[in-house]
Amino acid sequence: MARSLQWATLSLSLRCSTARRPFAASIHTGSVPRIPAYPGHIPLSPFERTFLAVGSAMMALIDPRRGDMVAACGETTAGFTLINLRDAMLHSHEGRRILKDRPRVNTNTLNMETLRSLPDNTFGRAYTRWLDACKINPDSREPVHYIDDPELAYVMQRYRETHDLYHALFALKVSAMPELVLKAFEFANLGFPMTALALGASIKLKPPQRERLWREFVPWAMRCGGNARCLMTVYWEERWEQDLDGLKKELGVWDPPVGVGLPPLHA
Repeated sequence: MARSLQWATLSLSLRCSTARRPFAASIHTGSVPRIPAYPGHIPLSPFERTFLAVGSAMMALIDPRRGDMVAACGETTAGFTLINLRDAMLHSHEGRRILKDRPRVNTNTLNMETLRSLPDNTFGRAYTRWLDACKINPDSREPVHYIDDPELAYVMQRYRETHDLYHALFALKVSAMPELVLKAFEFANLGFPMTALALGASIKLKPPQRERLWREFVPWAMRCGGNARCLMTVYWEERWEQDLDGLKKELGVWDPPVGVGLPPLHA
């Protein structure tokens, strides 16, 4: 069944790729052109969007390592969440500047050596330490394809590229358990349906891990994420030199229970 679903989802993705051409015909009408609104945009009909949402969600649960399926699920289920996040950004001085400047987080925009040279307890140094410890490349995030409005597509891209900054903020590892903990935090703070759906993958954890996830970590995530400032309104690129403890206090967050983080710096 998983293989059949994977084939069907891939087939839809291939059919949708015709939308990369400016005058690709609608699959539903066969005649109405659907013109991409930005580079990489793949317009979808309501049927295609629903099919891709269901298929990508199931594939992401079967194999959470499928970044393309996780990304597709996030985009096709985001709905009004992106509008709410965009509005939250518009109501914030920092958020408005983010929407105006549209900064990106990748190796073309980051000076990694400068960040590595910052004092130990700065946010920028914590980020590079996390990247090095987890062997993560800032360029690994999927581009947005299935969101029609260019501004909302940027909001999704911004979330996707700053996800690793949340990892660094809490020094969370990238294995299954810490990732689910962060997804629960993101659901409480940002509201993406995909982040709640991801918690279904907890069924794959060992029983003691699953029990601890729901007993300790999810309650922490709900309290911390619900209490915190909306992280989409943070201009992270201006916070590299900020003291990490001071940044957490400003944002209203605190560290999760022991067991999902990297070893302390001086352990």
